[in-house]
Amino acid sequence: MTVEKIKIGIIICDRYRSCAGGKCFRAARNKEGAFEIYMNQEIEIAAFTTCGGCPGGNIEYAPEEMKKNGVTHVHLATGLLVGYPPCPFMEHFQRFIPEKYGMKVILGTHPIPQKYFNTHNKLYSWNTEFLKRAILPALTDEQTRLKYD
Repeated sequence: MTVEKIKIGIIICDRYRSCAGGKCFRAARNKEGAFEIYMNQEIEIAAFTTCGGCPGGNIEYAPEEMKKNGVTHVHLATGLLVGYPPCPFMEHFQRFIPEKYGMKVILGTHPIPQKYFNTHNKLYSWNTEFLKRAILPALTDEQTRLKYD
């Protein structure tokens, strides 16, 4: 029996448009952070792009291209969670992409680096019910977070 590979698209915050994706790709390979949900599955990162800048103009178009290339799961990168401030449009993106394209949206990619975790806790950045839930897939444990500093 052949197990079908899950094709993943990653959308990063445009503030980090020059990011090479190293932490996201490492986390996917190691199935850490938000990629832990695929622990017993084969995955392929098939797309990587930015949101296009606030308010996320590329969110309207990028998932369509991703879907044409077999992507079924879209990860909104950890950078949207740990930016200063966290992306104010994430909750909308999480609703819009499944509604328009029928794709699953997962918040986060690589584990939240410990240095970001510490700063956001001091700033009370993740103080809404949405953000408290949103960080959970990428939260992991302190030892893992330190590996991503």
